[in-house]
Amino acid sequence: MQHAIDHENVQLTDVMCEQKHNNKNQQSTKSENSFDLAKISPNNLGCANFRKDYGLKSAYLAGGMYRGIASKELVIALANAGVMGFLGTGGRQLKDIEQDIIHIQSKLTHGQAYGMNLVANLDSPDTELATVALYLQHGIKCIEAAAFIRITPALVLYRLQGLYQDEQGIVRSHNKLIAKLSRPEVANGFLSPAPQQIVQQLLDDHKITAEQAKLSQSIFMCDDICVEADSGGHTDRGQPAVLLPAIQSLRDQKVAEFGFLHSPRIGLGGGIGTPSAAAAAFMMGADFILTGSINQCTVEAGTSDAVKHMLQHINVQDTEYAPAGDMFESGAKVQVLKKGSFFAARANKLFQLYQQYDSLDALPQRIQAQLQDKYFNMSFDEIWQQTKDYLLASKRPHDVERAEKDGKYKMARVFRWYFAHSMKLAFSGDEQMRVNFQVHTGPALGAFNQWVKGTELEPWQNRHVDKIADKLMQDTAELMNAKVQQLLAANLAYK
Repeated sequence: MQHAIDHENVQLTDVMCEQKHNNKNQQSTKSENSFDLAKISPNNLGCANFRKDYGLKSAYLAGGMYRGIASKELVIALANAGVMGFLGTGGRQLKDIEQDIIHIQSKLTHGQAYGMNLVANLDSPDTELATVALYLQHGIKCIEAAAFIRITPALVLYRLQGLYQDEQGIVRSHNKLIAKLSRPEVANGFLSPAPQQIVQQLLDDHKITAEQAKLSQSIFMCDDICVEADSGGHTDRGQPAVLLPAIQSLRDQKVAEFGFLHSPRIGLGGGIGTPSAAAAAFMMGADFILTGSINQCTVEAGTSDAVKHMLQHINVQDTEYAPAGDMFESGAKVQVLKKGSFFAARANKLFQLYQQYDSLDALPQRIQAQLQDKYFNMSFDEIWQQTKDYLLASKRPHDVERAEKDGKYKMARVFRWYFAHSMKLAFSGDEQMRVNFQVHTGPALGAFNQWVKGTELEPWQNRHVDKIADKLMQDTAELMNAKVQQLLAANLAYK
């Protein structure tokens, strides 16, 4: 089935064909260099059906950021502006997430768009399920699924509990799921019905009904996909001009294969911080855009003022790749702030040591002293005791037992402590510990800083997420209008 074309989304080829026709018919009344084009507006960029389905003024989303950096204030401000933000829930306690949900729902009216982030938890699938149960309890109708490498029971539970058939007998879901991903094999799972074995397990556990189980095979796992190019935080360092067409093509194949009426929209995130980047996304056929790093340096962002001061002054070259603390042993990467912090260098050193040695005791004495005195400011024994207490409190005694038998695993757990610690330091804004701040961000923020330099948005204290959204979309539309005019003028000049 061919993907439905959004006629409101002005495509350059359509404009040029229409203009060529108009020029032939109106040569007697207009000069060759006079163009009568309908202006592209911020509100008709992207997919009209996407905007309609989510109740949005424009096809603009703001992604969830770890530990509530994408705060309740951020979500509310964007909803009031007619766009949608996702509450950052990764790494947070359920009781804190619940308080934020209650607050958001008390401030917004019915129909205003907002969503919750759901981050994959490889270490604790039960945490995923508990988070989804909380969302279902509070009637959350849209989630952003991030960092998943496969379809999990939590995702299926959320999707299936919203299933119904409309008046025409078409299977739909009240619970919308936007998958944020960067690999075609992951997209393949979301562009398929729920895995039958997971559906059966949920049915056996009485978490879904027999009717929901039956309907599950008549709908994709996701409503939409956000292709995540090289972004702040977890990243596969993908290139947007490669990834977006690949996922669009896969979507078309899957729609044709299954014959479902709904064709998931494909948006783009990662690297979007200027009108040029947003325009490029829409010209490549993105149905919506998603911003991230640029929202971290705003009044509403739930991080420390110290971090915002650091971020306000970075350029595009001021980020670096470091190991991801939650996936340390696998070598997965996050993109972080380099300027003003030693975190990236120290984190990469820890991963190098992990690969080279089999236990903490095997480390040379000089290295042991350096780590404990300069990196950690704490002994290995003290760190392990804190880690052990955390694991036991999290009901993971098997991890403690494994660490006490496996020296390399224990070393990994101690090293992981540094990643959690460095994140906490950034949130606290302790200037004396600034060199250890772990701040997830991408070069899009550096590009944004250069774009707004010398304007009222240069100081972060003037940056509000809703104003940024409006300005970015407005300037993107103006840029695209100007580029269309330039291309048409050049085309006619050579005739």
